[in-house]
Amino acid sequence: MESRLAAAALESAVARRGQVADCVVHSARGTQFRSRKFVSVLARHDLVGSMGRVGAAGDNAAMESFFALLQKNVLDRRTWATRQELRIAIVTWIERTYHHRRRQIRPGRWTPAEYETIMAPHTALAA
Repeated sequence: MESRLAAAALESAVARRGQVADCVVHSARGTQFRSRKFVSVLARHDLVGSMGRVGAAGDNAAMESFFALLQKNVLDRRTWATRQELRIAIVTWIERTYHHRRRQIRPGRWTPAEYETIMAPHTALAA
């Protein structure tokens, strides 16, 4: 992966999110996440960078789980004629299903979107 792709993805997330100052961005130890370009995006938006330890498999567990779900629920469902068609399918699945329908065992069997809504006032007070 190139640093410009990682930096562009982070810029896109910031643009969608709005207020992100002091949020923690956890990443692997790849060179793209240690690059000047990526680190400057973190600094420009007052984000806190966090990297997993070398050889710590637990750090990757959440993303591996996510990609397994993505593979099962989108990629393996059919063949895609274009990258744009696949991109739309991925974004749709994340926004409609992953964030809004998929309930978590912890905390409280809420979806990620419900949890964020409930926790937003609490995190604002903590800051």
